[in-house]
Amino acid sequence: MGRKKIQIARIMDERNRHVTFTKRKFGLMKKAYELSVLCDCEIALIIFNSTNKLFQYASTDMDKVLLKYTEYNEEDTQ
Repeated sequence: MGRKKIQIARIMDERNRHVTFTKRKFGLMKKAYELSVLCDCEIALIIFNSTNKLFQYASTDMDKVLLKYTEYNEEDTQ
């Protein structure tokens, strides 16, 4: 028996929205960590909540990963 599918729509109740954000943020950061460990890849995750508070995760140094991203040239990989 699987989980009931939830409809994806904005949660109107502010308290419930905050609780859901906190839980899902934790889950997303955990998945990012697991992916970086299992697949030996660099990950940078940046989240701003509705009050513009910053949450971030980086498998290595965030500045190095972001620099690598900004310097990335798609033509070099082809």
